[in-house]
This record gives sequence, structure tokens and C-alpha cells, in this order.
Amino acid sequence: MTLDNDRLLRALARQEVDRTPVWMMRQAGRYLPEYLAVRERAGSFMSLCRDRDMACEVTLQPLERFDLDAAILFSDILTIPDAMDLGLWFEPGEGPRFRKPVRDAASIDALKVPDAERDLDYVMNAVSTIRAELNGRVPLIGFSGSPWTLATYMVEGGPSKDFRHVKGLLYGQPQVLHQLLDKLAQSVTDYLNAQIRAGAQAVQIFDTWGGSLSTPAYRAFSLAYMERIVSGLIREREGRRVPVIVFTKNGGQWLEQIADIGADGVGLDWTTELGDARARIGDRVALQGNLDPSALFGSPQVIREEVARLLASFGHGNGHVFNLGHGISQFTPIDNVTAFIDCLHELSPRYHR
Repeated sequence: MTLDNDRLLRALARQEVDRTPVWMMRQAGRYLPEYLAVRERAGSFMSLCRDRDMACEVTLQPLERFDLDAAILFSDILTIPDAMDLGLWFEPGEGPRFRKPVRDAASIDALKVPDAERDLDYVMNAVSTIRAELNGRVPLIGFSGSPWTLATYMVEGGPSKDFRHVKGLLYGQPQVLHQLLDKLAQSVTDYLNAQIRAGAQAVQIFDTWGGSLSTPAYRAFSLAYMERIVSGLIREREGRRVPVIVFTKNGGQWLEQIADIGADGVGLDWTTELGDARARIGDRVALQGNLDPSALFGSPQVIREEVARLLASFGHGNGHVFNLGHGISQFTPIDNVTAFIDCLHELSPRYHR
């Protein structure tokens, strides 16, 4: 199937584009009233994820409002641990919880590596449904959490501020944590490849909590496993390269090392200056980012100034995918998102002439 808009894929390949492509992390979600209506109809978050038609509907909602260059599968990073039978549930206002956290060798040894095609078939059904509905409009991005990030939730039992239990394993029983990360790396590789076979045209690995680690721990317990995943992914499908983006929040200090693991793009949060990042890694990978999501609470003029600053920081040439430095806030005014996208479309073509 031909793509009407392939800017994202061209930018990730560092090829020429007419304007800087843009998508937003969490672009389908709670800041949109139409999403909230579907979420209420679904009855629960996971019921929404498991219904291919509703997952498709909310995936496409932001494309109806904004001139975006990609759709991203509506799902959750914790689908893999859920398929490992850890009892995922969501505490209202507080986020995901697991009824059966894993904190010792026996519980980790008992974990099964899920079969993505069978145990996570609802995700693949959603991917294929979305691809058919997009009909070549824009590419579809699939995703997964990184092994380290998934492990933090599985060991802590939910979100954590100090990662006491998982870091206790890291420093106290590193071989046990490596056993868990090994199973998760196998699972993520299988999961992303299944998404690609179902129709995902690019994939992103979300390493949300990699930035909580020391440099040696990041290399050994996060980056090494993402490198293993990248090396095991399907990289060509339907006659095109399937690019992979790696995003470590608060990981800008490791940019050179991340750029060396074989991914096509590296996502940056707002704490790393785009121009500095480009100077550090040259044209080894494309860069994705990195507007502070809180900038979208500013006035349209402030938003315009921030977009202009980031475009100027990256400078002329190819290999830039505009995005937020993390997920969009549920409280973001919709008119400000429109202002952001519109001024990017107005200002970015001058950097591609």
C-alpha cells in the first residue's frame, strides 16, 4: 500500500522532506473530549484497549483535529506484564497496579514469556484494524515499554518514586534482575515484530525510567537490552524500512551511546538542547523532540516562540521529527495544540529548502 504522507518515515531515514514531520506522544488520550466519551463507553481503560474498533476510533481521533504526520497505536506499555498474569488493574487517579509483583528468583523464574500472536492478539487486531482504516493516510507507529521500564512496574507493583524494590534487586541480586530483563527482552522483541507483521510501519521503545539509573547501571540494565531488541526486529516490510525509535526520558547524557545501538531515531526530552544533540551525534540517527509539554499551557505567542527556537536549534537539513519531550498532559487546551501544529507547519518549510 502506498502512503499519501510518508514524511515521518523519510525523516527517520534522514531523507529530504518539505516540512518537519510531527506527532505527539499520547496524542490520543484524555485531553480530547471525544476520547473521554469513548473511554466512558468502554467502561474501563483495558476494555478500551481490548476492543479493536474502539482502539481504532481513539487512535484516529487526533488525526481528525490536527494535521499530524503519524498515528500511534492506542494501547499501554503494560500489556506484556499483563499477559504474564500479574493481575494488572488501574487505581483511579493513581495509575497502574499489579496484584502479584515479582521480587524474588522463584517468582521471576515462574514467569512465562507470552506469545504475542496468541496472548496479545487484541493488540494485533487493533493494529490491523487501524492500518486498514488509515488506508495509507499516514504511517502507523507501534510501541512497547523497554525491559527496564516494564521491570520497574513489575517489581514495584506500580509507579514508584524511589524504585526501592527494583534497585534493591539491581544492587543486591543483579543476576535475578538480569533473568527478568532477559525474559522481557524476548517478549518485547516478539511483541514489536508481531505489531510490524500486523501493519505497524515504525516502532518506538519507551524507556520511561531509564533516566533513574546511574551510568553503569543504565548501560548494563537498560541500554544493553534495548540494543538486543533492536537487533532482533524486522527492519523491512512491504518494500520499506521499518524504523525504530528509542526514547529514554532524562537520558540525554547518554545520547552517543544510545545512537550506537542500531536504532533509526533517538527521542529527546526537553532537558537536552536539540542543536547540542545534533552536534554530538552528527547524522548517525534522526532526532525526535523535544518541546516541553508544559509549553502548551502558554499563550499562542509563547508556543510559537518555543517552536521557532527548537527549529532554529536543530537548524537546516533532514533528520528531525518534531514531538513533545514527553506525553501531552490531559489538561492541555486543545486550541493550544492547534496553535502548535499550525505554527510548526508555517515555520518549518524554511529549514528544508
